[in-house]
Amino acid sequence: MSDVTHTVDVSTTYLGLRLCSPIVASPSPLTGDPGFWEEIEQAGAGAIVLPSLFEEQIERESFGIDATLNFGTDSFAESLSYLPELDDYDVGVARHLGLVELAREQLAIPVIASLNGTSPGGWVKYARNLEDAGAQAIELNVYDVIVDPRVSAADVEKRYLELVEEVRAEVKVPLAVKLGPWFTSLGHFALALQEAGVDGLVLFNRLYQPDIDLETLDVTPRLQLSTSAESRLPLHWIGILRGFMSCSLAATTGVHDGADAMKLLLAGADVVMTTSAVLLHGPQRIASMLAEMSEWMTARDYSGVDQLRGSVSRRSVPDPEVYQRANYYQVIHSWRG
Repeated sequence: MSDVTHTVDVSTTYLGLRLCSPIVASPSPLTGDPGFWEEIEQAGAGAIVLPSLFEEQIERESFGIDATLNFGTDSFAESLSYLPELDDYDVGVARHLGLVELAREQLAIPVIASLNGTSPGGWVKYARNLEDAGAQAIELNVYDVIVDPRVSAADVEKRYLELVEEVRAEVKVPLAVKLGPWFTSLGHFALALQEAGVDGLVLFNRLYQPDIDLETLDVTPRLQLSTSAESRLPLHWIGILRGFMSCSLAATTGVHDGADAMKLLLAGADVVMTTSAVLLHGPQRIASMLAEMSEWMTARDYSGVDQLRGSVSRRSVPDPEVYQRANYYQVIHSWRG
């Protein structure tokens, strides 16, 4: 439990789980390191999301072991009997599932597993594995860059919905889907996902664009941590969706301080997730966020997070058009030079 004293009730509900706070430690090297778990929990995190299990990484490790075990067997076929089949080997998936089991043993806060699959069968198989390992909820990390111009938006959405339906049919724990913002009609698709059985949406997945090295002309990956300005995108859409969706809404990207968190909760988020701030400042940043939030709510006589959630959503503000085209016009004409 958190060692931070609060004057207001900062507990919340996410995916049907009651959390001691709305700050969730989202996937990062720190949430994947058991050495940081106690510090994250003591700082006041309401839940922890472990790093994603990537299907292609598991398959690559499996193929690598398979190639090693079969090296030379074309010349010495009898050597195939010396070693057990690949299925008996403790490859990457067992290591990841062991992390889930360990987190459940060591942490009192909910443990959410993240899964990034590449094949329909892989999504279902590994989701079932994560549930069996003790994950209290599963986040389907749908990160997919569609580069084939022959694939339509309808095709993509249909594939995602089928994926959710297949996983939902196989696992009983709550399911969240982590999406990018690149949908023509995000609200329509969000409702379709809810009808397909998701318990929550995580908005939004960041697009990690490649860079070009001007010396080598190589296209290279380059990590850039988020800034507070990026929280405006999830704020915009959560404020729109809160009025007509019953499932949980989690805001992620750009949550660096208590002010960022408060704005997202006011827009309608059930929880806010933070990665970059914790990487930059350590787990104690969570405690600082909660202290800022408690001070703000106490000064304005809020009893807790449940009271203020969604009070500045599109449905609640006097002029709903601030979430629509009117916002574009007002922002463009706000520059004074």
